[in-house]
This record gives sequence, C-alpha cells and structure tokens, in this order.
Amino acid sequence: MAADPHTEGRLTELEIKASFADDLLDELNQQVWRQRQQIAQLQLELAALRDQLRDNGASTFRSLRDELPPHY
Repeated sequence: MAADPHTEGRLTELEIKASFADDLLDELNQQVWRQRQQIAQLQLELAALRDQLRDNGASTFRSLRDELPPHY
C-alpha cells in the first residue's frame, strides 16, 4: 500500500517541527536550571549581606557628617 506523497510530506514537516520543539524545550529547561542556580546564589549573597548589615549596623551608629570627603 503506497502512501500519499502529500501525506508523507506533511508527516515529514511535522517530524521536523517536533524535533525543533524538543530542542527548544531542552534549551529552555537548561536556561531555567541556570537561572535557578543564579537565584540560589543571589539568595545566599543577600543573606550574607543582611547578616553583615545586622552585625555592623546594630553596634555602631555613624553620622554622614563624620564621613567627610578626603579633600576637607
């Protein structure tokens, strides 16, 4: 039984589109994974900065008047 050439062409096009969609999905998954890694790293850095601010900010109060520029 011979298949219709038109049907085979459409089937080939669908297979190509499915292949591209699969590749795109893999790329997007990798990008989401990289972004999640970056978010996790940024959360760690933010927590460290908050700890540093809490440690430094609570113990000493500094006025902006005390911090004169070097040319004064």
